[in-house]
Parts: sequence; structure tokens; C-alpha cells
Amino acid sequence: MLRLIASLLFLSCAGAAHAIATDPAPGGAYKTDPSHSSLVWSLNHSGLSRYTARFTGVYARLDWKPEKPEQSALTVTIDPLSVRTDFPWAEMGDFDAEIGGGENFLDAQPMTFVSQSIRVTGPNTGVVEGLLTILGQTHPARLDVTFNGSMAEHPMMGVAKIGFSATGVIRRSDWGLDYGIPELGDEVTFSVETQMVPADFVFP
Repeated sequence: MLRLIASLLFLSCAGAAHAIATDPAPGGAYKTDPSHSSLVWSLNHSGLSRYTARFTGVYARLDWKPEKPEQSALTVTIDPLSVRTDFPWAEMGDFDAEIGGGENFLDAQPMTFVSQSIRVTGPNTGVVEGLLTILGQTHPARLDVTFNGSMAEHPMMGVAKIGFSATGVIRRSDWGLDYGIPELGDEVTFSVETQMVPADFVFP
């Protein structure tokens, strides 16, 4: 009986693996799938913990060249008003609006990142260097990127998909965003998870 159950489990797993097997996604223009993308950031708070929040309005476009990834190009726009802090006391005020739109913070000014160079560092890793604009100031920034794979046809969405993870660190004071330092840490760590679809795909 145990042998039968084990065999059925093996066949089930093998069938599932076969179901998602697919050719890699072709090159071309891609954009973020907002339902499978996130940007989480954190900074030191009073030396006691890392305050953590996220942006939900992250829009990226990638000119993907799978045969020569270093020739790809990336542009990203982040809506500051899409910040989500999960502040627990709404009756005390709209903390998300303060962070995203307040003059001491992001002042409702969109943030952008434009790649300038892409360097392949391993079979599925690379470094993307570019220009990050915050509060109208533009300075270099770096992303350490992992290419998670791609599909020529996603089994649920029926379109090509590419997946990436990325991390980075900036000093917010370099962009004039120095409110609260040192009580609120200067160094901001961020991580990105994203799936991308062809740029002409129309979401429902």
C-alpha cells in the first residue's frame, strides 16, 4: 500500500513538473505584471528594528535580449503615493499620504530608475547600474539581480513571462531625503520581486 501511495505521489509530481515545463520567453519589450511584483524597503528605526514598508505602484519596462542580457535596457517608475506602511491607527492620520506626499518625505514626486549598464556575473546573476531620480535629484544606483527564469507560455496566463529578483542599498541623504537622521536610518535597503509580460499584453 505504501509503495502504491509513493508511486502515485511520484507520478503526480512528475506530471505537475511536466505541466509547467516550457520553452524560454523570447526577446522583446516586457512590462511588470503588477499582481506578481513588489518593492519592499526598510531602514533602521531608533536602533531597535528595521521599519519596513512597500510600494505597490511600480512600473518597469524591459527591452529583453536573452542571448546578450548585457545589451538589455530597463526603465522603472515608482509612484510615491502608492507607499503602504500598514500604520495601525488610521484615526491618527493618513501615514501613507504623509510618507508619499509630505514635504519632509517623498513630496508626491515620482521616482525613476534608468539603466546605464548591465554586467553578467554568473549563470543567472548580474549587476544593473543606472541613474536613480528622487525628489528631482539624480544619482547613480545599483541593483544586484537574479534571473529566476522565463516561460514562452505561462500555463495560467497563456503569455510569455520573465522572472527576476533584485536587491540594493542607497543612502537617502544623497538625494536630499535627510529627515529624521539619525533616529531614522540613512541607509535604505530594498528588494524587488517581479514577473514581466510582453509590453503589449492587456491586463483584465
